Amino acid sequence: MSVSPVKRQKMESVLDQLKHHTTVVADTGDFNAIDEYKPLDATTNPSLILAAAQMPAYQELVDDAVAYGKKLGGSEEEQIKNACDKLFVLFGAEILKRIPGRVSTEVDARLSFDKEGMIQRARRLIDLYKEAGIGKDRILIKLSSTWEGIQAGKVLEAEYGIHCNMTLLFSFAQAVACAEAGVTLISPFVGRILDWYVANGDKKTYEPSEDPGVKSVTKIYNYYKKFGYKTIVMGASFRNTGEIKALTGCDYLTISPKLLAELSKEYVKLTPTLSVKEAQACELEKIHLDEKAFRWHHNEDQMAVEKLSDGIRKFAADAIKLERMLKVDVVSCCHLP
Repeated sequence: MSVSPVKRQKMESVLDQLKHHTTVVADTGDFNAIDEYKPLDATTNPSLILAAAQMPAYQELVDDAVAYGKKLGGSEEEQIKNACDKLFVLFGAEILKRIPGRVSTEVDARLSFDKEGMIQRARRLIDLYKEAGIGKDRILIKLSSTWEGIQAGKVLEAEYGIHCNMTLLFSFAQAVACAEAGVTLISPFVGRILDWYVANGDKKTYEPSEDPGVKSVTKIYNYYKKFGYKTIVMGASFRNTGEIKALTGCDYLTISPKLLAELSKEYVKLTPTLSVKEAQACELEKIHLDEKAFRWHHNEDQMAVEKLSDGIRKFAADAIKLERMLKVDVVSCCHLP
């Protein structure tokens, strides 16, 4: 239903209304989008950094990262790895100049089944932020929600005080294990869940309240609030604004610039759909998952198994593309007169 120009002047946009009920996070590495939509926090991943690093506006950051890798020396592979970590931190540092909250920086997806490797890489990223004058309280380290990733998050939180954002989360089993591990935040992927059901089922369209991704996050949110878990639920990977509006009241929602733009131009009344009070009234049973139970319950969810492995492969592929891009710069620097 259209809103008259006069009424629109008095009404807040859907985006502004959303901010009253949910912490809005920008899912981008583009500084201009962050400046425009003024989110509290921001998230990045290898795919977003790869896209941003190819923009001419950010060439200086790429050059600085390559110079850093060369300065540390070592083999070409070590230089590229160090340059890659530095680039993630340079983007994160620039984003933090534009937001009051925290930025999420992702550990290489190729370490998704290497608990110790993830811990070491996470600590390395935190050290790089420290060198840039940024404390760990403003950083969320993103880890894949494999069993190994969740246990790495548990160690990082408990032993090092490093806050973690568990990403690529598709199953209820993953969510329960993350809560039991005491991680700071989880990122259940709404849109990718929808993608799977559309691709593998007869139904091709869903009303927002019936969207499989929306229903998944709603269940996780209600479970966490009913049993008093402190872990933040941050819905992610949205395909349309209907999914976002259907999760109004969720702790956090991380949203792409495209959908932020759509929400900022929409003027309808927004009503919260999730609340702690309603969650606590839900009939849910508390469960405990050790490694064997986690692997079994996660394995029983075909969608989650396929989307987790697919997500890891895609993030790993983009990390490789980013390294190849940096390799060209590293090699060219080596041949400068």
